[in-house]
Amino acid sequence: MQKAVPFTFCFLLLQLLVNIQALTSPQDISALKAFKAAIKPNSIPPWSCLGSWDFSSDPCALPRRSHFLCAVTCSPDSSRIIQITLDAASYSGQLTPLISQLTQLTTLDLSDNNFFGPVPSSISSLSNLQTLSLRSNWFSGPVPASLTWLKSLEFLDLSHNSLTGTLPNTMNALSSLSRLDLSYNKLTGSIPKLPSNLLELAMKSNSLSGYIPKPSFDGLTRLEVIELGENSFTGTLESWFFLLPSIQQVDLANNSLTRVEISKPINGNSDLVAVDLGFNKIEGNVPVNFTDYPQLSSLSLRYNRLRGAIPLEYSKKKSLRRLFLDGNFLIGKPPAGFFAGSEVVSGSFGDNCLKGCPGKSQLCTPSQKPYAICKQAYGGKGKPRS
Repeated sequence: MQKAVPFTFCFLLLQLLVNIQALTSPQDISALKAFKAAIKPNSIPPWSCLGSWDFSSDPCALPRRSHFLCAVTCSPDSSRIIQITLDAASYSGQLTPLISQLTQLTTLDLSDNNFFGPVPSSISSLSNLQTLSLRSNWFSGPVPASLTWLKSLEFLDLSHNSLTGTLPNTMNALSSLSRLDLSYNKLTGSIPKLPSNLLELAMKSNSLSGYIPKPSFDGLTRLEVIELGENSFTGTLESWFFLLPSIQQVDLANNSLTRVEISKPINGNSDLVAVDLGFNKIEGNVPVNFTDYPQLSSLSLRYNRLRGAIPLEYSKKKSLRRLFLDGNFLIGKPPAGFFAGSEVVSGSFGDNCLKGCPGKSQLCTPSQKPYAICKQAYGGKGKPRS
């Protein structure tokens, strides 16, 4: 005679089965439906991740044989959506404001598609969001100020879009942000106060303008990479800039800077490795203090308005591997150390007003400026004006 199965055991077994087959939150399912509905159906290939989103099946149900095959990650208890990482399938549509219902989302990555329209301000409701990447789409309009409410956000990439307007003046409120990329947009105005935990800052190829303000960088003790090339920054790049304590790489090429102040690193210590100040309007002599940065290996000052001689110290700097000084108005004879034995420095001293630059050296290409241009640059005299 078989024993009756205790009621408590049946209840626990039923509860276990329910947990195993736990359904995704109806709120999250509703948000996923709205997300897919905002994308043009003819831009969803059958083989794509979104092509497998069939709501006849629960998004977090396992095993996934034919539905919700990719792009969605569920929480360990299968009740909430915690990540959306789309494939690059040229999806075209808008990002629905109802994305805000996915309140447990930690990652939203729609990179390399054809989303358009505004970045919805309702994203600010995603208080657990750590990664937001909308890179390489067609988003337009301003960067919503409400994005700066995301206290958990660590990575923000809005690059390669068509965003316009000025940056929110509350950017520094992103207290967890370590990587920010807003490059290749149409942003204007100046740099606001930046988040204090930044490691990497990229705002290349916008229309940002004005001076590079010290208050915007105050307290950024961890900042390693600064990419601000291809903008419209003007004036003097002041000495504090290269004294940022963790700075390693700087790109300020293709701006309208007119002067650069270089101080020696504090206690001779600096992690600065690469600097690009090419294609500006920098006047004066080649800054000799760059040679005091112990790890500097790449320096470009090409196509500025520099005068005078190439400092001897540059030819003695052991760490230097790339040096571009072409396209200026440098005079005199370049230091012989650059041409002694096998040349360890690559780059160019061409298109200057130098004398005796060995034609066989790759450093001396292209050729120097015509004498008439050099004479005019120095007021018709053979030496710089004092």
